[in-house]
Amino acid sequence: MKNRTKRLLASLVLAGLLAFVPAIADAHCDTMDGPVVAAAAAALRAGDIAPVLAWIKPEHENDVRSAFLKTLEVRKQGGLAKEVADAYFFETVVRLHRMGEGEPYTGIKPAGTPLHPAVASAERALSTGSANQLRTELNEKLSAAVAEKFNRVMEARRHQQESVEAGRAYVAAYVEFMHFVEQMYDRSSGVHDAGNHAD
Repeated sequence: MKNRTKRLLASLVLAGLLAFVPAIADAHCDTMDGPVVAAAAAALRAGDIAPVLAWIKPEHENDVRSAFLKTLEVRKQGGLAKEVADAYFFETVVRLHRMGEGEPYTGIKPAGTPLHPAVASAERALSTGSANQLRTELNEKLSAAVAEKFNRVMEARRHQQESVEAGRAYVAAYVEFMHFVEQMYDRSSGVHDAGNHAD
């Protein structure tokens, strides 16, 4: 039984690693020192829109191209006009990027905004070219979450026959555990709306 539990935990850890990727990818794209603004700034410096288009869905490309041309024209005035034009372009690009990801736009956060620990680890992994530390951190977090939910079910199971309330507590813990496992599996498989969910 212990080996089966260990195998289950190991499988969930491996399957769940990818569940965090979408959140990480979009988690700091609305900051002044995030990758979207960096791409927009590079596009303005080069006078070439190509660096920023990868961050925009095809349906928003015309809006970004229009904003880019307007920004380049206004930037020629220099000074405050250039600063305002750049801010307009950054806002446009980040807003449309967020829209493309299905996330709300709440403005651009200032440079130096603290990153979510997972995002900081992901950035370090990309900058060093090694995901070893990131995998270790995600393994630890997911393993702890699985173990906590699993242990809660096992403890509730031991008392489920004592009363109706105890039985309901077991069912609640069981359902929470099953939903968690299913979500981790579906996300790691690229399934976000599985249709059939554990009851």
